[in-house]
Amino acid sequence: MTKHKIHIVKNLVTAIVVTLFFSCTNDFSEIQKVGVLQNQPISEANLIDLKYTKFEDDTVRLLANLMSPKMLDYSNRKFKFSEFPDGIELRTYDDDGNRTTITSKYAIHYPQTDIIDLQGNVRIITHQNDTLFTEQLFYNQKLEWLFTNEPWKYGTLHGIGFDSDKSFENFQMLEMGGDFELDN
Repeated sequence: MTKHKIHIVKNLVTAIVVTLFFSCTNDFSEIQKVGVLQNQPISEANLIDLKYTKFEDDTVRLLANLMSPKMLDYSNRKFKFSEFPDGIELRTYDDDGNRTTITSKYAIHYPQTDIIDLQGNVRIITHQNDTLFTEQLFYNQKLEWLFTNEPWKYGTLHGIGFDSDKSFENFQMLEMGGDFELDN
């Protein structure tokens, strides 16, 4: 009888193990879907019109106005970013209310580094109608610093690569060209 009980226990254990083995599925397509979902933006906004303001002396002053047809928010990633796949128009205002307009066909903002990467037909038009053209421009928000390694044109000046503060008062060219005068 003991052999018979051992045989029943072995059969029972075998049946349970086989049932568990076949009930566990490894559906690779389901696993892939999880990975795709993690790569999707956490949110999407269409036709955005964001206004950045500052409250001082009982008045609200407009600092900047960001407009874009589409924004994708990837703040669900370890290295967070916001993507503007259809471009941006950014209007900034100085203390006197003078407007500078920045446009590009594509932009990406990295809040952890305060870097904005503008790409494709980047154009900056100052309130004095001076215009900078380039294909890619980086802006460091914390340092208020612009830089590129791409060809650029600003008035009669042109070159490849530059670094500058946001007001173009501290402007350094990597390679220069065009017509300009040097003061002694």
